[in-house]
Amino acid sequence: MKSAFYATSMNDLCDAMGIRSPSLYAAFGSKEALYLEAVEHYAKTIGVPSIWARLTESPTAQACIENLLLAAAENLPESEVTPAGCMLTLAAIGEACPGMIPDTIRNVRTQLLDMLRSRLNDAVAAGELPAATDVDRMSRFYLGVYQGIAVQARDGATANELKGIAKTAMSAWP
Repeated sequence: MKSAFYATSMNDLCDAMGIRSPSLYAAFGSKEALYLEAVEHYAKTIGVPSIWARLTESPTAQACIENLLLAAAENLPESEVTPAGCMLTLAAIGEACPGMIPDTIRNVRTQLLDMLRSRLNDAVAAGELPAATDVDRMSRFYLGVYQGIAVQARDGATANELKGIAKTAMSAWP
């Protein structure tokens, strides 16, 4: 199966944007640069602000992570505005993409993992979680749940079904 990056031609992109290829090249330089700008735009306007900002909006780490997962369940199913899933989670998985795309996507995902680690480290320091908590393992677990929600949203799971995943994952909270 051809990846989304390779399956989308420059003609497809120009048609979707209503421009001609010289304008696309003048604005972005290349298909790769356009893709990277789209990822950056998504991270700044959709993915991180609407979902990942929840990590700082509650007094406890438990509430923050639950709110993050519930926001994912609400926001990641397909809507009139966005396709299902999370571009940051689903981008370039298993693809042999050119240039900086794989590293850029991996770096963004690592930043999300670091955000979880930071919030959980704060919870350990505040005594909300036991000092012996394996923060790395717990961070990876909840990032994996988030990523699973994104994949299942792409596969057509409803917000209600995804909320069930979030609630089940929270039952693993120590």
